[in-house]
Amino acid sequence: MATQRLGLIMHGVTGRMGMNQHLIRSIVAIRQQGGVTLANGDRVMPDPILIGRNAEKIEALAKAHGIARWGTNLDAALADRNDSVFFDAGTTQMRPTLLAQALRAGKHVYCEKPIATTLAEAMELCQVAKASGLKHGAVQDKLFLPGLRKLDMLRRAGFFGRMLNVRIDFGYWVFEGDLQPIQRPSWNYRAEDGGGMILDMMCHWRYVLDNLFGQVKSISCIGATHIDKRWDEAGQPYKATADDAAYGTAELVGHNGEPVIAQLTMSWATRVRRDDLVTFHVDGTHGSAVAGLQDCRAQSRVNTPRPVWNPDVKQTMNFFDQWQEVPDTQVYDNGFKIQWEAFIRHVVEDAPYRWTLPEGAKGVQLVEAALKSWKDRRWVDVPALAL
Repeated sequence: MATQRLGLIMHGVTGRMGMNQHLIRSIVAIRQQGGVTLANGDRVMPDPILIGRNAEKIEALAKAHGIARWGTNLDAALADRNDSVFFDAGTTQMRPTLLAQALRAGKHVYCEKPIATTLAEAMELCQVAKASGLKHGAVQDKLFLPGLRKLDMLRRAGFFGRMLNVRIDFGYWVFEGDLQPIQRPSWNYRAEDGGGMILDMMCHWRYVLDNLFGQVKSISCIGATHIDKRWDEAGQPYKATADDAAYGTAELVGHNGEPVIAQLTMSWATRVRRDDLVTFHVDGTHGSAVAGLQDCRAQSRVNTPRPVWNPDVKQTMNFFDQWQEVPDTQVYDNGFKIQWEAFIRHVVEDAPYRWTLPEGAKGVQLVEAALKSWKDRRWVDVPALAL
């Protein structure tokens, strides 16, 4: 059994997602476990170099996690033939240019979502990737959450029968910054800086819907800027120009060819009274299930209670108690780490991998369709992408 090195350029990992999910909980965790095991029993040890504009922050981050290499010169890093993979978790506006630059430098690429701010940019990037012959991937982390993996197991087991609808309810109250400290970066609420609920979350819902429930056929969506004044990291007030909530309905073609309706509610201006910060409620002819980030509860056809509608008396049923928990049947690792390991195997031993840049482009396509629906106040079709 041998261990081989994989040189990895990590850009934009001083931000919240890049640092916590991709660096610490994925690459650092993989290094601590001794690398990624290949099919033949060999191991791959990622050897990252951290690249960013702020030398002091990059150096401190590298030293804190036992990473020997760091720098501020991206061009020099891309020119180093000892590093074969480029990862980006920087700003969305810069992403298509950086990924194309890395591909032209002969690097395999992996990135956060969205892969671009417009579908035209995303499609152009996909063409560059296709022409390069290199490996490429985009984060689709929600597919690896324990709750959604349990939900998918129910689907594959035929638990739902004919699937009817799915309701995705996401969000929580993001403090404005005057009375309580903000818990999300202020750029999220400035459209000019790449912020916005639709751009942020529709990319996620596209791959969740496509993979678990059915191909998206069309969408109707309305966005809103419910909180138009917020305070930034320095405590200074600013005008929020991006949508902080969106409400959509999508038509899906289910995996059996039957129609499925999806309802999408997402808001950073809502107070939570549900099982989790995001819930996925699926109804089918033979059963229903509700999944959160970690847990999943189900109710079969034969166990469905018979509620009685009587508005004149207090409700005696506790509807939350009428569902059976889907048990943990395995140890669920961090979803970002699981996808990183899959991508590393894809690069090193050509293992199957379907979460590519064209899949990321589909997310940008749904973003544009949702924005167009909001602007035109109508349904918008989502045709298959010619990739």
